[in-house]
Amino acid sequence: PNRMRFGSKEFYLKSGDEMAELFKGYPDSVANTLEIAQKCAEEPCFDLTPKGDPVRDKTLIPGYTPPNGMTPYEYLRTLAEEGLKKRYPVITDEIRQRFEYELNIISSMGFVEYYLIVWDFINYAREHDIPVGAGRGSGVSSIIAYSVGITDVEPLKYSLVFERFLNPERVSMPDFDIDFCNERRQEVIEYVRAKYGEDKVSQIVTFGTLASKAAIKDVARVYNVPFADVNRITKLMDGKSTIAESLGIKKNKDGVDVSVRELKELYQDDPNLHKVIDMAMKLEGMPKNTSQHAAGVIICAKPLADNIPLSLNGGDVVTQFDMKEDEALGLLKMDFLALRTLTDIKKTLNYIKEDYGIDIDFHEIGYENEEAYNLIGEGDTDAVFQLESGGMKKFMRDLRPNNLEDIIAGISLYRPGPMDSIPNYIRYKQNPETIVYKHPMLEPILKVTYGTLIYQEQVMEIVQKLAGFSLGQSDIIRRAMGKKNVEEMARQRNFFVFGKPAEGDKPAIDGAVKRGVPQEIAESIFDEMAGFAKYAFNKSHAAAYAVLAYQTAYLKKFYPHEFLAAVLNNRIDKIEETTKYIQYLKDKNIPVLPPDVNKSKPYFSVENKCVRVGLVAIKNVGLNAIEEMVKERESGGEFTSFENFVSRCTGKILNKRMLENLILAGACDCFGVARAKLIAVYEDLMDRMAGIAKQRESNQISLFDGLIEKDTTFTVTYPDDVDEYDKKTKLIKEKSVLGVYVSGHPLEGYEEKFKDLFSTKFLQDFDVDDEGNKQYEGVIDGQHVTMGGIIQSWTRKTTKGGDYMAYVMLEDMYGQIECIFFPRMYEKYKNVIREDEIFKISGTLKCEQGSDPRVIADSIEEFADAQPEKQLKMEIPKERDWLLIKIPAGKEGELDNVTEALSFYEGDVTVVIEKGGKKFKLSKGVRKCNALESELQAYLDPEDYSFFRM
Repeated sequence: PNRMRFGSKEFYLKSGDEMAELFKGYPDSVANTLEIAQKCAEEPCFDLTPKGDPVRDKTLIPGYTPPNGMTPYEYLRTLAEEGLKKRYPVITDEIRQRFEYELNIISSMGFVEYYLIVWDFINYAREHDIPVGAGRGSGVSSIIAYSVGITDVEPLKYSLVFERFLNPERVSMPDFDIDFCNERRQEVIEYVRAKYGEDKVSQIVTFGTLASKAAIKDVARVYNVPFADVNRITKLMDGKSTIAESLGIKKNKDGVDVSVRELKELYQDDPNLHKVIDMAMKLEGMPKNTSQHAAGVIICAKPLADNIPLSLNGGDVVTQFDMKEDEALGLLKMDFLALRTLTDIKKTLNYIKEDYGIDIDFHEIGYENEEAYNLIGEGDTDAVFQLESGGMKKFMRDLRPNNLEDIIAGISLYRPGPMDSIPNYIRYKQNPETIVYKHPMLEPILKVTYGTLIYQEQVMEIVQKLAGFSLGQSDIIRRAMGKKNVEEMARQRNFFVFGKPAEGDKPAIDGAVKRGVPQEIAESIFDEMAGFAKYAFNKSHAAAYAVLAYQTAYLKKFYPHEFLAAVLNNRIDKIEETTKYIQYLKDKNIPVLPPDVNKSKPYFSVENKCVRVGLVAIKNVGLNAIEEMVKERESGGEFTSFENFVSRCTGKILNKRMLENLILAGACDCFGVARAKLIAVYEDLMDRMAGIAKQRESNQISLFDGLIEKDTTFTVTYPDDVDEYDKKTKLIKEKSVLGVYVSGHPLEGYEEKFKDLFSTKFLQDFDVDDEGNKQYEGVIDGQHVTMGGIIQSWTRKTTKGGDYMAYVMLEDMYGQIECIFFPRMYEKYKNVIREDEIFKISGTLKCEQGSDPRVIADSIEEFADAQPEKQLKMEIPKERDWLLIKIPAGKEGELDNVTEALSFYEGDVTVVIEKGGKKFKLSKGVRKCNALESELQAYLDPEDYSFFRM
């Protein structure tokens, strides 16, 4: 009843005759409309053709006005000179030459003000204690950016090539992408709005497009094709290939035929599906919705509304052009990215200051600490930036890195493609005497990576040193290789080997042969670079991220309590991650203390080398209430009893729901009273407190007023007949309000029994590939596993054939996994499956692309010392409303439509469906209403369904 409906049947494109009829009283209106259309002329405002550099309006780039009447160039030089002295105690000739060279390039290419704009908002962030990343992308290679504080990685030490970022032969805009603390990024954006004007700053639109499966489903819905038929198509598709690729009409981007025979047969044999697929191919890839770019911000010198269409997305103004079109017009795009790791580091440093009075400065500490590298080499990298996945842990254990260059290489290599070079990198690091260079000129370039080609910058240096290219020209080769431009590559290969004469103002290129490299070796080197360049990584970007990896590893090694408290606080709304890190603390024998109204701070905190759970982790207990509670404790002293706590916090701070959750979470255990007894009395106690508060507000005189003014507590009599919850119940209730088990675990004591079983711990270490799919280290799709755990929940579903199946969520000490009992297995074990009991489940592990692992169960058994099997009896009321739906022969395809329609009308009327002589009851009932009957009549005849009472 609440779905979108058109208010009339007039929503279609009318013909000229129909419009003339509608406006027959206003004949000029039709003629004028035509006249306006004829006067409209197409005048493109900018050129986006691929033939060359788009025509940009450079007047749209905002300027920067320095203080004291300086020119932008003078101000940038002043800032950079001051920063250079701070960064380098001794300014060598190499540093000075690089400094002057970069400043000249920046000035001659007109990007002085661009640097100042970026410096300005980063400087604002630093002055306001907003964490800023070490850098991102090729801009990290700039010594000017390093000097003024835009980046935080020394470019000369790590051989970072400035021309990868900016050179006279580069036609595209330079691009500083900046990471900010995820909690305070918006403050920097607001600063930019205030500085340049609300009307000159906007965020950027992004377009969601119809993927292959979604296009087919949408078209099928319009054509009223049954859901079951649509499933037949989409189940045959991998979700990554286009429809045309799946049909074999064309090959994929790598030139591989990925067609599906069964899909091609369906397409050829079924006219209805043929029609659906044809239309879906036309719609595939088209925009279906808009949203806001996660990081992109446009800054313009002129009002944006005069230069580009704008729209509202939620409450934010966004451009109607995407970021590529915005940049092509000449608008300045900045990426303000939110990076959670920066918040982890900042919070850790704050906690270290609170606990030890120490200020950690990585510029003073440096990046050579042996123990930090040992932690990485042991694979103890949970919560360490970029090094946390299972595969990366194994890589680091095998590599045993002992310097930042190894971390930079590790981040660059652990990706699809370059991953194949990992064994060679490890072998050459451990056995450097086995490294063989194709030519001695390669050694100074590749020595830092043990003879392995890894970085784009190395490709550029090889081209420069071996063949005499300028670094600007070498960047052209690097881009041609990355884009696999075959024709351009053939030209550049010839130049690399044999050279090229001077052309105009472009100097001659010697070529490798002229510089003493044999032709055969030169061709071999070029071909090897060309094969790897599409995978080669930007070293500048990897270096900046390696700095963050080292910092998190250092903090974890020397301040594990503060670091993990910060990590937990930064993920307090993500139960899976919170569970993971709490379990990690327990595995490392770092005690995790439960929440406590007398000890806990609002967030996780460090207490006597333990980590104390913060009160904000408890569900339905708001931060404002917690802060008031802590203020009351700090001003009036610790709460002396449960009654004292309730009396001091009832009213504006506490309500019944909050107090109940505090009790169940264990936050009131400090009062020495069983949780079950507190639950038995808390409502009555709060009612009494509320009555007194109300009495005070009305200024009524009470016999107890004098007593209340002196001592705002009551003595509570706890019931003798209420026993404390058993351990399992207590923990289950605790988890229901905390999301995790803290004071214990229902599976404690089962560790020995579980040690030989498959564990969800194996599923915590995963990588995400380019398509966003999880890849698990050491986990094999299709392997048979037996797992032990507690059934957290389960649901029963009805199959299309009317049979029952079950989805069971099994939880062990480390996480959860879904176990599916198909009808035959469900029928066999339906009386065994129970929530909150401990079982062993065996089955086949499925790790399919794009979905979390599952187990297709083939058996379930209770542990020998678990509770005896309980036979559950279903009590059926004597009288109940029923809805009987008969799916007649020939209408079997309507079952999915009917069940989907029923799902929108949940209620108390029991539904029984009869199909093919079988009857089955749906797990959820419906409510009887005219809207439901209207829906059913779209698929069934009136005699096919009936409501009755029995």
